[in-house]
Amino acid sequence: MSPFPCLRAHQRNIFLTASGISTAGSFAGMTAKGWILMDGTNNPMLLAAHFAALSLPTLLVSGAAGTCTDRFGCERVLVQAQWALLAAALLGALAIPLMTGTALVTMLLTSTLLVGIASAYELTARNKYCALLIDEPNQLAPYLSSFAVVFNVGKLLGPPIGGWLLVITGPAAALSIDAASYLLPIASLLWLLDPNRSQEQRSVPGKQSTMLYAWHNSGSSLRHVLGFTATLCLVGFFHPGLAPLIAAQVLGSDPRDLGVFTSVLAAGSIAGGVVLQRNSHRFCRRPFLTLSGFALITAIAQLGMAQTENTPLAFSLTMTLLIGAGTAGLLSSCNMITQVGSPQVLRGRMAGLSQIAFLGGGGLSGLLAAQMVISTGLSTTFATAGGIGLGLALWGFWQKGRTVLEEVRSA
Repeated sequence: MSPFPCLRAHQRNIFLTASGISTAGSFAGMTAKGWILMDGTNNPMLLAAHFAALSLPTLLVSGAAGTCTDRFGCERVLVQAQWALLAAALLGALAIPLMTGTALVTMLLTSTLLVGIASAYELTARNKYCALLIDEPNQLAPYLSSFAVVFNVGKLLGPPIGGWLLVITGPAAALSIDAASYLLPIASLLWLLDPNRSQEQRSVPGKQSTMLYAWHNSGSSLRHVLGFTATLCLVGFFHPGLAPLIAAQVLGSDPRDLGVFTSVLAAGSIAGGVVLQRNSHRFCRRPFLTLSGFALITAIAQLGMAQTENTPLAFSLTMTLLIGAGTAGLLSSCNMITQVGSPQVLRGRMAGLSQIAFLGGGGLSGLLAAQMVISTGLSTTFATAGGIGLGLALWGFWQKGRTVLEEVRSA
């Protein structure tokens, strides 16, 4: 039990705030790493490898993360994952003053890889943990969508902080702040929060505790949601990995330009998250209309970005804003739909499957897009992704738009 019982009524907001501050620190650190890699090599494949190191571990460990969360308890896994994130971020911070050249690049990528592994456990456990902080089942969808808003506020504030720290104090300070920011959610979990632990349902050893069991018993609608999301992310979710390159072509090569670019993306993400939060139950009920709608926004914006060489800066930034709104809405919708549409005992593994869908697909997308940029240029890459994404979005509207998903009324 929390030593501060007076805080129980505010614990959802406490957890949201701590997570948001941690997210801002994380994006400050990721911005610093991306700029170091871009400044030292100017190699799109290295930038894509950096994002892949963050996202592709989900393909390998999200299954184990979901199984561990449902088997051993979300709170235990969440605390251990936060400590692991702190250690991984410190590794990157310590590499800056101690290493140079190839050794520095290798250590930064290793730090990001370890962050990616720990993040898979953290996100999986956090999704299930949220259900222990609510009072009524119908509060889950709005609370989960609130995390999307808070996450993107952190993503809005983090990059400019990282960019300015790079200019004022150097990259080590940005990565040190990233590491320190993980102390806030750790402290809140250990001392401030009082979750309803008796409410948690855990799996038992055997076939019913596997990812395969969760996949088969999630229902055809959720399986199609996961498959559709993975396909959309494989096609068009490459901008996080190539952000330094895109920012350099749209704005300039200064670290503060990268901060501005990623902040515009984040502002769009906040807008997408707010729309999702205010319509959470309606969007959950018609999952393919929701996913296809956000995919359509992303595709149109990517087609717009293909034309930015001869267009005003305001147009490019508007398209960037829409990409942020579309992709954030897509990812947050998939996570929210799979959580509220599945029973509590499966939610850890469903969060793992959601991560595999959007981060696994996104990591591969970054590598494919980087190769296309090298071969054909950035404009052609945007045009190709936007065209394919547009076709997928229209298919989702036409073929799956009538699908209705009922929420599982148990926290």
